[in-house]
Amino acid sequence: MRKKADVVVIGGGSIGCSVAYNLAKKGFKNIVLLERKYLSSGSTGRCAAGIRQMWGTEMNCLISRGSAEIFKILGEETGFGDVEFRQSGYLLTTYDPSQTERLRKNLAVQHKLGINSHMITPKEAKEIVPYVNTEGMDAAFFCQEDGHINPFKATFAFAKGAQDLGVEISRYNAVTDIKYKDRKITSVVTEEGEILTDAVVNAAGAWCKEIGKMIGLSHPVEPERHQILITEPLEEMIGPLVMSFAHDSYIQQVPHGGFIMGYGNPDEPKKINFNHDWSFLEQMTKKAVFQLPVLKDVRFVRQWAGHYEISPDGQPILGSVPEMDNYFMALGCGKGFMLSPMIGKLIAEKMAGEVTSLPIDSLSIERFAKGELIVETGVV
Repeated sequence: MRKKADVVVIGGGSIGCSVAYNLAKKGFKNIVLLERKYLSSGSTGRCAAGIRQMWGTEMNCLISRGSAEIFKILGEETGFGDVEFRQSGYLLTTYDPSQTERLRKNLAVQHKLGINSHMITPKEAKEIVPYVNTEGMDAAFFCQEDGHINPFKATFAFAKGAQDLGVEISRYNAVTDIKYKDRKITSVVTEEGEILTDAVVNAAGAWCKEIGKMIGLSHPVEPERHQILITEPLEEMIGPLVMSFAHDSYIQQVPHGGFIMGYGNPDEPKKINFNHDWSFLEQMTKKAVFQLPVLKDVRFVRQWAGHYEISPDGQPILGSVPEMDNYFMALGCGKGFMLSPMIGKLIAEKMAGEVTSLPIDSLSIERFAKGELIVETGVV
C-alpha cells in the first residue's frame, strides 16, 4: 500500500469506484481507494440496481439522465465488457388520485429536460405488463429508457478503469483514524498503515457518519436498513420494473429470471443492521401478489438486507464541507448506485477546480444548517 497519496477515496462501492475512476481520468496521478471488505460489499452489492429518470426535481432528473448515458458506454469505455444495462423501462402505478396528480406534475419537469416519460391509462399499463393487476389502479407512468443493470459488473467496470489508470485499490483495509491539523487532513490511518494525503473523499455510504467523526464532524446522515428478496428463476414474463406508490414497493424481473423486490419501512430504526426478518417476507409477498397475481405460487430463494444512508431530505450530499479544506463528500443517500456515474464525474470536476457539468452547490451539506432542504416527490 502506498504511503502517500494525492487523494484517498474511502469506500469501494459504486460511488467510490466511480470517483476514483473519474479522478484518474481528470489527471490525478496518485489515488488510493480504501475498502473495508471487498468491492461492492456494502449497499451497492445489496441494492435492486434499478435505473430511473422519472423524478420530481430537476437535479435528480439531470443526474440520473446523465448517469444512464454513462452506464450505456461504461463497459466499452473501461474495457470491462457487458455490464448488463437493460433499458426495459419503469412502470410507476398509482391507486390514489392525489398520487396521480403528484406524478403528473413531475412529468412537466421531466419533459422540460427531454426525458421520454408518459402518463398512461391502466389499460395501457396492462398492455406493457400483461400480468399487472389494474384493479383499483388510477393511472400509471412509463419511461422506456429506464431499466436495470448488474451492480457488481458496473462497480467492477469502474474499478478496472481506475486501476488501468494507476489507481491503487486496497481491499480488506478499514480506515481506523484520520489525522488533521487546523482545517486540513494530513493522513488516513488504516489497518495496514498510514497514508499521507492531500485530500480525502468520503464515499463510505452507510458508514459515512463514522468517517466524519474521525475529523470531529457530525454528519446529519443515518444508516437505514432496507430488505430485499428474490424468487426462483422463471421464463421472461415482464420487462419493466413495476413500482407502486400505494405499496411503497418495487418488483423487477432480472436477466437470470428471478423477481427481485423490496419496499420501504417508514418505521425502520436508523442503525446498521444486516439481519432480515419474517415480517418483511410476509408483507412483501402480499404486496407482490396483489400487484402481480401471477407470482402467487412462485418460491422465493433468498432474502437479504442492505442500507441507505439517509440525509434529512433524502437527497445526495456532494462537494466540500465548510469546516475542512481538503475533505469532500460523495453520498447518494438512497439513490447512490443509480446516480454513481454522474456523482463520480461531478466530484472529480469539483476537485479539479472546474465548473461542474451540473451545478451542485444546492447539494452541499451546508443546506441543512441553512434550512434549504430539497423536496423530492418521486420517492419510493
